[in-house]
Amino acid sequence: MAATCSVFLLCFALLSGVSFAADPFVSYDFRVSYITASPLGVPQQVIAVNGQFPGPLLNATTNYNVVVNVFNHLDEPLLLTWPGIQMRRNSWQDGVLGTNCPIPPRWNFTYQFQVKDQIGSFFYSPSLNFQRASGGFGPIVINNRDIIPIPFPQPDGELIFIIGDWYTQDHKALRRILDSGKELGMPDGVLINGKGPYKYNSSVPDGIDYLTFHVEPGKTYRIRVHNVGISTSLNFRIQNHNLLLVETEGHYTSQANFTDFDVHVGQSYSFLVTMDQNATSDYYIVASARFVNETVWQRVTGVAILHYSNSKGPVSGPLPVPKTDVSSPWSAMNQPKAIRQNTSASGARPNPQGSFHYGQINITNTYILRSLPPTTINGALRATLNGISFVNPSTPVRLADRNKVKGAYKLDFPDRPFSRPPRLDRSMINATYKGFIQVIFQNNDTKIQSFHVDGYSFFVVGMDFGIWSEDKKGSYNNYDAISRSTIKVYPGGWTAVLISLDNVGVWNIRVENLDRWYLGEETYMRITNPDEDGKTEMDPPDNVLYCGALKNLQKEQHHSAATSILNGRLKLMLMVLLASVMTFC
Repeated sequence: MAATCSVFLLCFALLSGVSFAADPFVSYDFRVSYITASPLGVPQQVIAVNGQFPGPLLNATTNYNVVVNVFNHLDEPLLLTWPGIQMRRNSWQDGVLGTNCPIPPRWNFTYQFQVKDQIGSFFYSPSLNFQRASGGFGPIVINNRDIIPIPFPQPDGELIFIIGDWYTQDHKALRRILDSGKELGMPDGVLINGKGPYKYNSSVPDGIDYLTFHVEPGKTYRIRVHNVGISTSLNFRIQNHNLLLVETEGHYTSQANFTDFDVHVGQSYSFLVTMDQNATSDYYIVASARFVNETVWQRVTGVAILHYSNSKGPVSGPLPVPKTDVSSPWSAMNQPKAIRQNTSASGARPNPQGSFHYGQINITNTYILRSLPPTTINGALRATLNGISFVNPSTPVRLADRNKVKGAYKLDFPDRPFSRPPRLDRSMINATYKGFIQVIFQNNDTKIQSFHVDGYSFFVVGMDFGIWSEDKKGSYNNYDAISRSTIKVYPGGWTAVLISLDNVGVWNIRVENLDRWYLGEETYMRITNPDEDGKTEMDPPDNVLYCGALKNLQKEQHHSAATSILNGRLKLMLMVLLASVMTFC
């Protein structure tokens, strides 16, 4: 029997061309294309995945191997990225320009990665050319293994909310506005799962398609909320219902009830909501612009309907207003400071989330990353970190390293801001493997910003207004700080995070506000193991794409759509068969 299993596994490896372990596989085909939709009543071109807007759920379980075969049916290059998925040892799959060559139009590329030691709520989205402003995004759920209990009773169901600000112009038109040196201005609305607002008053045009969520009285639902928008923080609330916060971006939180919750660009949260009202009517679900003049920005509001099976009629009347106080800068911080780690709960592993005593580890380096309002550099509007507006290398970093391409990038990113003219550069952080670094996001821009680090989650230990200084470390939370991958920073404020650099690769640090990211507010950390033996970083995949200085190594793709579908399904069949044989063996 053992010999039979070994022969099958060898055949599988040769036929599929993928690495495998005992952990199961899930496989998806993602066909990324344009469709016409009218989410705000105006026909426009949006980016769909498999004809869906938003795209389909990517559903996996801790340690599963995930295979996503992406077909680019757009008229421009494409990359999909997976914010919060750590890609352990495998930045080759991260889906940003510093790690991957773009997928040309009419080509396909298969991402292959493991969701190693992860659980929680995430999303995927395009990372190039402002495409996220037109769609291409969808939710990711990583479930606990059966042997790891969740720290709350099993919910009766799940609801997913993909929220974000929206313009009735597509990403190409919005790109042209930024390229002309102008800001985008106020969005045209907010979408909830790709739909416009319910007509809650006369300001909403007739004929807009909205969403209704059907629930059962007395049941408790896990609600996952993702802000995939361009630049607007949104306050999420369900009329007359409490939101019990339980998880954010892969880590369980200390459970706390909120009447409404601010979800910033790029962030993901899980709440438990119990349907405990008397259902005299339906209820409003609202996602509205936050930290702006909300009277002027009234149109930037998404409205859906919560419908109990025993509801006695449609909802009417004014929308519920947020009860969370943001009237002063410091009161606005009360809610994010209340997000703390559930230190006794198990996450992806049996050991409690609080078993990593981050507050007792010596900091090896400090990086202060300062953002400023966009400025003109070489005649074009650009955004900066520490005075550098990042220019993506034409050859991805680790490909350049492996193939000895000189001058593809520089490892001289400053660890703090200096008083010198802003410039365009390919400057990156030369980080030290197994270091334990402190990163200060100092927001001297005029708008709230969200910052994200690929490849890692970090401990959010402090935040305040003003300019960060060393004495601020005395106010840090060194016990139960939440660990996550995307954090907001208020204008005129700072947020401090701690990161344990145990994941070799090249990892993007960026602002998630799409306008600022497009204008260059990003950099990368390059982390290499000087004693690399193949155990801390994977080799490039067999299907790696080449570009830039290595474009002559790239072979043309010659296949029909039918052949691509057949190959994708054959691979899936092999993986299913593998899982069956592994169980049998």
